[in-house]
Amino acid sequence: MNIYVGNLSWNLKDQDLSNLFASHGEVVSAKIVTDKFTNRSKGFGFVEMSNDEQALAAITALNGTEVDGRGIVVNESRPKPEGEGFKKRSFGGGGGGGGYKGGGGGGGYKGKSGGGGGGGYNRDRGGSGGYNNDY
Repeated sequence: MNIYVGNLSWNLKDQDLSNLFASHGEVVSAKIVTDKFTNRSKGFGFVEMSNDEQALAAITALNGTEVDGRGIVVNESRPKPEGEGFKKRSFGGGGGGGGYKGGGGGGGYKGKSGGGGGGGYNRDRGGSGGYNNDY
């Protein structure tokens, strides 16, 4: 079972999190999530335990307890339902490069109408990108 642990002190390390749960059963992995740029803890992590009964007992025993001066939140980790969170959108490509005298055309919206034509030698050669109403 995968367990979410929140409101963690920034001083805690992965091993501290593992040790906290080890008294309740076998810990497969324990990972505190860190910022990828500063490598500083984000204040939450995940613990994976091999036995679901032991994991549920650990959740019950540790939720709301104080660790390093902070009341931690412990519950079963559930995957995010499909469609929530950041949605990746597809926008058209950028415009074509400028030619000798003209600029490139604009990119299409949603990528289905295609990008505009590249800039030609004279200003009248570049086309503009399309727009897709197909939602």
